[in-house]
Amino acid sequence: MKDLTPPQIVAELDRYIVGQQAAKRAVAIALRNRWRRFQLGAEMRDEVMPKNIILVGPTGVGKTEIARRLARLAGAPFVKVEASKFTEVGYVGKDVDSMIRDLAEAGVALVREEKQKSVQSRAEELAEERLLDLLLPGSREGASSRETSGSAGFQAGGRGIGGTTREKMRGVLRAGGLEDRSVEMEVAERTTPTMQIFGTQGMEEMGLNLQEMLGSLPFGKKAKKRKLSLPEARKLLVQEEAEKLVDKESVVREALDRVQSNGIVFIDEIDKVASPQGAVSHGPDVSRGGVQRDLLPLVEGSTVNTKYGPIKTDHVLFIAAGAFHVAKVSDLLPELQGRFPIRVELEALSQADLVRILTEPRNALTRQYSALLGAEGVELVFDPSGVEEVASVAQEMNTRAQNIGARRLHTVLEKVLEEVSFDASSLEQRTLRIDAAYVKSRLDPVLKDEDLSRYIL
Repeated sequence: MKDLTPPQIVAELDRYIVGQQAAKRAVAIALRNRWRRFQLGAEMRDEVMPKNIILVGPTGVGKTEIARRLARLAGAPFVKVEASKFTEVGYVGKDVDSMIRDLAEAGVALVREEKQKSVQSRAEELAEERLLDLLLPGSREGASSRETSGSAGFQAGGRGIGGTTREKMRGVLRAGGLEDRSVEMEVAERTTPTMQIFGTQGMEEMGLNLQEMLGSLPFGKKAKKRKLSLPEARKLLVQEEAEKLVDKESVVREALDRVQSNGIVFIDEIDKVASPQGAVSHGPDVSRGGVQRDLLPLVEGSTVNTKYGPIKTDHVLFIAAGAFHVAKVSDLLPELQGRFPIRVELEALSQADLVRILTEPRNALTRQYSALLGAEGVELVFDPSGVEEVASVAQEMNTRAQNIGARRLHTVLEKVLEEVSFDASSLEQRTLRIDAAYVKSRLDPVLKDEDLSRYIL
């Protein structure tokens, strides 16, 4: 984990997310506390539990983006789930334990990618030798020895022909002089029988394990000869060699350790499983109260069995988020409320915030549209007056209709740039200035019609 201080974490989040300083400070402290915990002695380290967070605020103000950017910043296993997709254990649907199984998958993928990057140069060397064997069929003896003895046998490759020829070919290959060539090679294909298992908790995990077991049997693997371009073959061979060089058991061990100590679960739409006070429920409440009851032990700390091994959730950080338009945080089960001690209310976005969102972040919408149309040779110039007008219209529509925050900017900009996006390839005018007059000319017909604006913007 990167040892960033809370101010550094907030500064990094500021590059992508406008405003919401209270939420940024809360998640920055939570992330820093993880680093602080690792500095403690073993006995005290086990006692320090993460302080789970609830982010409360209307849609489109940055709740999900904050959690997503935080996970990237931490380099931690991260999974985002929607609370409304789960049902109580024993009923058809996903059970809450599946979020930890997904977290385990994310952790293994993260560690595997890191390990493969660390052996990338060695894998490229081995792939180069195999490519030379394919380009120089005379070294068939070396190639067959590799099939039986694995990657380490590459050193014997090519001795059946002149070493000079092989070295000349290597030089041309490294110089990029063979990129237009094609090679024929065997590509392993899995033909695992399709299966689908319906059931309750953990049954989908059993289905995955059965598929893996069948995939390892002789009929589960087939090698098929395919003709590939040299860049495709190189990419495939590097991937194969990297997989051989990485110890799968160490990947799983490290991944499980990271998931248990650094994992982050982001539960979106948590308000959808809260029952508003006074609401009448008919029959068992399997997707509201039932899900909350199942979440309790998970958030408090329990052990979940995955195909990689058991995972303790004691030190997994849970960040929940919801708009809470209908229900309130107090409508959640009291026990669940207690397991989310930090609550942060995100502010609704003002027009000034929308202007900043359009211009300041590294991935600002104006930059995205400029890059997209730049691919067709059209230069978009966003005048400050045009940006102000787009933000003004978005704010007006958020007030008149439902407030969907910054997501309204996508809708408004798409309408403003609809014509130029359609005709970009045939436009005579290759530079287009988006000022207030242009924005009004594109949006006025829609804004004047109250009913139409509700549907289109």
